[in-house]
Amino acid sequence: MGRKKKPLPLLEGIEITGIAAEGKSVAKVKWRPEDEGNIVVFIPYGAPGDIADIQIDRKKHSYAEGHIANMIRPSESRVEPKCAHFGLCGGCKWQHLPYTEQLRWKQQQVEDCLLRIAKVEIPLVSPILGSENIWCYRNKMEYTFSAKKWRSWEDIKSGREFTDRPDALGFHIPGAFDKVLHIDACHLQEDFGNEVRNFIYDEAGKQGWCFYNIRENHGLLRTLMIRTASTGEKMIVVTFGEDNPEKISEVMTSLQQRFPDVTSLLYVVNLKVNDTIADQEVVVWNGRDYILEEMEGLKFRVNAKSFYQTNSHQAYELYKVARRFAGLDKEIPGAEKPLVYDLYTGTGTIANFVARQARKVIGIEYVEAAVADARVNAEVNGLDNTEFFAGDMKDILTDDFVAAHGRPDIMIIDPPRAGMHQDVVDVILRAKPSVLVYVSCNPATQARDLALLDHDYKVTDIQPVDMFPHTHHVENVVRLQLRDFLNQD
Repeated sequence: MGRKKKPLPLLEGIEITGIAAEGKSVAKVKWRPEDEGNIVVFIPYGAPGDIADIQIDRKKHSYAEGHIANMIRPSESRVEPKCAHFGLCGGCKWQHLPYTEQLRWKQQQVEDCLLRIAKVEIPLVSPILGSENIWCYRNKMEYTFSAKKWRSWEDIKSGREFTDRPDALGFHIPGAFDKVLHIDACHLQEDFGNEVRNFIYDEAGKQGWCFYNIRENHGLLRTLMIRTASTGEKMIVVTFGEDNPEKISEVMTSLQQRFPDVTSLLYVVNLKVNDTIADQEVVVWNGRDYILEEMEGLKFRVNAKSFYQTNSHQAYELYKVARRFAGLDKEIPGAEKPLVYDLYTGTGTIANFVARQARKVIGIEYVEAAVADARVNAEVNGLDNTEFFAGDMKDILTDDFVAAHGRPDIMIIDPPRAGMHQDVVDVILRAKPSVLVYVSCNPATQARDLALLDHDYKVTDIQPVDMFPHTHHVENVVRLQLRDFLNQD
């Protein structure tokens, strides 16, 4: 028999002092009187200034994780969360913080990453650009049908008899693929999303449409996607777990009758184990297979599989920063327009956004379907100076590629959270574009890459942008100037 683990302690009267990079609150405690110094304890849903008893759930050598077991004195900065599902669904974990405080900690996250990880000379970080809308800002929401509703431990302990329906339409509990929390109202998308979700849930109960059993992989209704656009156009995508034409017709007809003005009413039959529809056929039930987004007169087609920034209004602000940092926001009479490379271009949104100010824009993206979207969007907008390539960035962006397509004057870089591969960094350093504009959704990996670029490039401007209120996520845009170019001045 193995040794019994010692019970982890309850730490009494602990003050929460800050917020960590991943969004959890932080307290520093002396674990034992004989210990030298403090260890860091990470605590979800805490606020700086809280005084609470903290139950330790996990202990490592240099840190611990815990939760608030008893609130002694809440922070004066706390606000009442708007959502009834706060603390359960796993999203919007900062609802208890005023938006001004959320912005402060996001700004701090960016500055800490640049100072502690990059360790390069940086200018003053510009104040973060907050989102004009902090509710109803998302243009895309995805929900899961489940034959079995997840219930909280508090509900189970209550001993009361459950008289509501046993199925659910909502969000996965974090870290649990088969547990779905039923959602009554979500405040992240305009109310159209709630209307669609609640309608299909209620109608399913009336008509006897079965929900997907996630563990056993069967059931009619599987997932629901709702997209809205700044143009007012709307999309509904229902994914079915059974190829049952009669039942599919019932569901889609009911949606069409209830929401006759929906631009795109689509469905997918997915018989695979996983929920992704990237490799599945999307069927148009009514309308067309895309909705239109618009930005400065440019139109972008967004289909069921397309990537588009989920905060349309703030995406515009982000792209304006990128364009300004690239020096493309002002026309210089008589000056030759620059050659621009847009790395990790996605559906070509940034590439097409700056194309009018460029001689040519070359976009590179891993996902072939996204590149197809980028080409369509260029054509729709009458842009004939863009060219897009599909493939792994480190395989496409080579010295030979640069030699064939021209040395870029400007590179706009918007990589995934993992940042750039070393091979990509090396090609950039050899290509020596005069200006780099690095857009990142992960300040930590961005900071790591800035350190790799520092020998040849100097950071001149930094602008954080908040795309996702009530979460810890933050975008950051950095402008870098080639040092050789600076030395010429």
